[in-house]
Amino acid sequence: QVQLVESGGGLVQAGGSLRLSCAASGRTSNLYRMGWFRQAPGKERDFVAAVTWSSGRGYYADSVEGRFTISRDNAKNTVFLQMNSLEPEDTAVYYCAATHSPYSVYARAVGYDSWGQGTQVTVSS
Repeated sequence: QVQLVESGGGLVQAGGSLRLSCAASGRTSNLYRMGWFRQAPGKERDFVAAVTWSSGRGYYADSVEGRFTISRDNAKNTVFLQMNSLEPEDTAVYYCAATHSPYSVYARAVGYDSWGQGTQVTVSS
C-alpha cells in the first residue's frame, strides 16, 4: 500500500492558477502510474490526468488538455498538477491516486489501488 498526501488546493478566481502536489510514501517501489481525479458535489469521480512513473508520459482528460500539466519528481516520490486558466467548472475535490499495475487503464479509477484524502479546489467566477 502507498500512502498519498495531497496539498496545494484553495480558492482562486477564474483564469487563475494553482499547483497541486501529492507526496507518496510506503510501498513506492515499482510504482507504475500516478493520477489525479476530481469529484464535484453530486457527481461521479472523474479522471483528470495521469503520468507513467518510469517514462513521465502524461495523459489528460479532454476537459483539461492544454490547461493542466502533470509531472513527477521520482527522487521525491511526488506528483504535481499545474492547473492554469482555471474555470468555475474545475471546482471539485481533487484526489491523487497510485497504482503498481501496468495493466490498469489510466482513466479508470478502479485501476488505482491507493488514494489520497483529497484537496478542495474552488474557482470563483
